[in-house]
Parts: sequence; structure tokens; C-alpha cells
Amino acid sequence: MVAGRLPGAALTPERRDTVLAALRGGLVASCQPVRGGVFDEPELVARFALAALAGGAVGLRVESLADVRAVRQAQIRAGSAAPVIGLVKRAVDGSDVFITPALDDVAALLAAGADVVAFDATDRTRPVPVTDMVAAVHAGGALAMADVATVAEGAAAHRAGADLVASTLSGYAPGSPQQDAPDLDLVAALAAEGARVVAEGRIASPGAAAEARRRGAFAVTIGTAFSRPEWIVAAFVGAVAAAEDDADAG
Repeated sequence: MVAGRLPGAALTPERRDTVLAALRGGLVASCQPVRGGVFDEPELVARFALAALAGGAVGLRVESLADVRAVRQAQIRAGSAAPVIGLVKRAVDGSDVFITPALDDVAALLAAGADVVAFDATDRTRPVPVTDMVAAVHAGGALAMADVATVAEGAAAHRAGADLVASTLSGYAPGSPQQDAPDLDLVAALAAEGARVVAEGRIASPGAAAEARRRGAFAVTIGTAFSRPEWIVAAFVGAVAAAEDDADAG
């Protein structure tokens, strides 16, 4: 593997330190296309990943086994050692957990080359306990990233051994603020709990990313703001249309 993970080998302190040092204080690019959209091809996702690395991203968050494999192969060709945070999204019966819900998903992501495995660590009805997910990731030689929505969930995941705790699900799960802005209060509170917090979710500008870091984020993730041209163009279209309406009203 690019960053030195040996398939089937348990996580070592040296390995953990290497990955964490690579991510510390940097920007993670979430390369997740609109499924069914024009960029929903593993090769195109890999190109977005390489573009993000060229811009200075220190890590990549990638969803689906095919995309993780494609990004990893592109990295190998480019000689990049940036950690890949892998996840899958799929529904399971009897649970609202959607991000890497099962141990089989962990094993598949490890085989695909993920250095970090991200999974839903909310307190909703779960297919697998958080402690078991963390243990499976560590047994495969990777780091565990717990995606949470609340301080209590993040603190519990941190105690369970998650190497990173991400604010990903704030606004998408019960008990969290329903807002358009990033949940920087959650970031600050989790940092105060001693967790390595990855600020993620609705970070749409460089200023918001910088503020997340100031509030205690170990690293910051952006996604839609860079990897979804349809969203970016729509924002400009809306602004131009609003300006035209103002001009007409004047």
C-alpha cells in the first residue's frame, strides 16, 4: 500500500502515528460524486482526487469500493502517500445506520486499500457495536474514524478507541442542530473531550475551514464545495438570477 499498510497486519503505534502526522492540521478532500451523475465513474473520481492532492490536500475521503480502488491505483502511479479514508454507503434492515454499517464492509474497504475506515458511530439502532467496528478496523491495520452527530456520540466513540472523530452527521441525525452552517460548536466540544476531531459537513468556504481549525479541528474536510461542479455552478446561477431580479426591481 502507498502509505505502508500491510494487508492483514494489525495496527501498530508506528503506523497510527504516520497516518495521524500526515493528516494533522491539513485539509481532507472528500471525493464523492453525485451517484448517477456525470462524474460517477471511478476513473473520474480518481482524477478529482489527484487534482485535490495537487492543490495541497493531505488526505482523501472516498466512498465505494470501486472508487477507493481507483483512487489508490492513481496514487500509486502518482507516487502519493496521502491517506485514503474509505467508506461505503448502503442501507441495512432494521437500522438507519448508512455509512459502513457492517463488519463485512470494513473487511472489503481494508482489502480495497483504505488507510482509515470511516463509519457511522451514532447511537441509533446499530447492526454492530462501535467497539466491534473499531476493533475490526484496527485488526486490519487501519485507523478508525467515527462519524457522529452529537458530543455524547463523539465522546463515546473516542472512549471506544476511535482514532478520529468526525462531525459528519450533525444535521443529518436526530439530536443534532438542523442548520445550513457547519456545526463548529460540536467540533469545539469534541476537541475539549480530547478527541482528534475532523470537521466535516457544510464547510463551503476557505473562511469556514479556517474557523473550524481555530475551533480545535485536528483536520478539516471539504466535499461539495470542490467536487460537485453542478452544485458550484448552481450557486453562481442563483446569485446571477438574484442580481438580475434586483436590477429589474430597480
